[in-house]
Amino acid sequence: MPDPPARRDAGNHPSDPLHIGLIAPPWVAVPPPDYGGTELVVDQLARGLVAAGQQVTLFTTGDATCPVERRWSLPEAVGTTASLYEELGHVQAAYRALGRCDVVHDHTLLGPMWASTIGFTSPVVTTAHGELTSELAELFAAVGRHVAVIAISEHQRATAPRVPVSAVIHHGIDVDAQIPGEGDGGYVAFLGRMHPDKGVHRAIHVARAAGKRLRIAAKMWEPIEVRYFEQVVRPLLGEDVEYVGQVGGPAKHDLLAGAEALLNPIRWPEPFGLVMIEALAVGTPVLAFPEGAAPEIVDHGTTGFLCADEDDMAARLADVGSIDRRACRRAALDRFSTRRMVEDHLRLYRQLVESHARVVDLRAQPGSAAAGTADLPQATSERRWS
Repeated sequence: MPDPPARRDAGNHPSDPLHIGLIAPPWVAVPPPDYGGTELVVDQLARGLVAAGQQVTLFTTGDATCPVERRWSLPEAVGTTASLYEELGHVQAAYRALGRCDVVHDHTLLGPMWASTIGFTSPVVTTAHGELTSELAELFAAVGRHVAVIAISEHQRATAPRVPVSAVIHHGIDVDAQIPGEGDGGYVAFLGRMHPDKGVHRAIHVARAAGKRLRIAAKMWEPIEVRYFEQVVRPLLGEDVEYVGQVGGPAKHDLLAGAEALLNPIRWPEPFGLVMIEALAVGTPVLAFPEGAAPEIVDHGTTGFLCADEDDMAARLADVGSIDRRACRRAALDRFSTRRMVEDHLRLYRQLVESHARVVDLRAQPGSAAAGTADLPQATSERRWS
């Protein structure tokens, strides 16, 4: 593995560039070749930070292709079924490599705990990418005493009030790189994981009830996904319902751009839903249930519909022609761009670096007992759409 990057003086001026270390999970390459929500976000954040004039060092796996300075210990991604031991070795190597950065943004689960254990000297921020179950909420509540925690939606933050959230930052994607589609493919689409939680079977029932063709693109790696497909989804396939496999890159774009609408029939409190902003970016309306973060993404009647149940969703499919696809695209540009995501993160990074510098100065004074996390910023209820 290459030598650790040199740390630069971040300076005191708000426009001074920072040296930011990003730690990606070891499960999927960055950017993901096909499926990978967290890895897509990390890729966009890394590229966007560099475009904004910052220095970035990304700790990832050796097969990553994100065009920024990279470090790694594992030669290739280990897959989503790998063990936590592999993640632990990955994060241990990451903190050795990134010890001279101004701030480290850790997207793994074990990394922030490891940073706290070793007394890592630079400020650390972590993003809660998944649902904050009671167990994970307890973990992030403990971790939040030592590192800054980012929530990815207001709903996610509200589900775990004991977690000290420093900022609520919605994901963003490179909307400018997405070519708007006409939705003229003669089908509606499902894109996600082949998992009961994602509701593929519900999407099939909704499309059939509305008399619409359905194209399903889904990741299917894990045993539970294969069982669900074989036992539940495969028997429902037919001439009007097609499973096209896992898609990424141009194939994913074409699927979404050609769809009349995206069906996202999830009946659990999903903390964000990246596929919804990917659809909006190409102008495709989204039909979802008003659970989790969906109301923060879909503007009912303007960029899609928030439906009461499957019958309502099927009925709303008759109304998707009333949705202006240009409004969907504008919403993505205004609220879910990489630029907006990067600006929100940089604001937090600078607050952390400044707070860290104050604590270091206080500790240098004789008799000081300054606490390292006393000045961690806390999020307000204000949403940042800029």
